[in-house]
Amino acid sequence: MKLVKLATLLVAAGIASGVAHAQQLTGTLQKIKETGVITLGVRESSIPFNYNLGGVRQVGYSYDINMKIVEAIKKQLNLPNLQVKEIPITSQNRITLLQNGTIDIECGSTTNNLERQKQVSFSTTIFVIGTRLLTKADSGIKDFADLKGKNVVTTAGTTSERLLRSINDEQKLGMNIISTKDHGQSFLTLQSGRAAAFMMDDALLYGERAKARNPAEWVVVGKPQSREAYGCMLRKDDAPFKKIADTTITGLMKSGEINAMYKKWFEQPVPPRGLNLDFKLSEDMKALFKNPNDKAFD
Repeated sequence: MKLVKLATLLVAAGIASGVAHAQQLTGTLQKIKETGVITLGVRESSIPFNYNLGGVRQVGYSYDINMKIVEAIKKQLNLPNLQVKEIPITSQNRITLLQNGTIDIECGSTTNNLERQKQVSFSTTIFVIGTRLLTKADSGIKDFADLKGKNVVTTAGTTSERLLRSINDEQKLGMNIISTKDHGQSFLTLQSGRAAAFMMDDALLYGERAKARNPAEWVVVGKPQSREAYGCMLRKDDAPFKKIADTTITGLMKSGEINAMYKKWFEQPVPPRGLNLDFKLSEDMKALFKNPNDKAFD
């Protein structure tokens, strides 16, 4: 009789433990556990952060970080065969697709700012940039004041677009601002001569410059108009999921593994053409690696 009672107690304890574990899973982690799928929002031309390589696969600095987060999720949920689904997104639709559940996470080149924090959450920062200009080396453009009356291109739905329009209004520069759907199209607009300069985050500008037939024809100029922090974008108020992302990113920085990842994408030849961005680690980035945080600059 005692053995029966003991067995009953053990079974009950096991059920209670299972229920407790199930109760711990909420939000995105629960969705992933139930479906066996995690859906990543991926960019097609955010070199070298997250971009498509010849229509075959995604690569990039941010993408590598995202895959580290995926591995951590597999371990925590005990899902070694977790299916990874990738959906192309743009600057304009990325927040909506995250909010409505179409994607679960986006690690690309998305700025963490106070306005966006009202809609989504951000992981520990993965990159710090300044917003500058890409132009022809012989254009005569050295800074933003030189853009007066000129066509200037930027990417729609970005913080750079908003900032450029603000600069145009406040300084009465009379620029004609052209907005395109992605960074690749913005650079094509510049290369074709339809714009005199391309305003965007400096690291992305170096990425586009590396794609040019002759990178030496193009220069990144101008005093940075803002400093911005990139983070992986997550659904708002999902602390357990954010904790996995934060712990993974912080671990990469504390272990020093992030340094090799940075060197791979910013200081060595990158696909598809094997060009080197030659974008040295900034003081902002060194400070971030030393003290990881999820703070926005504004």
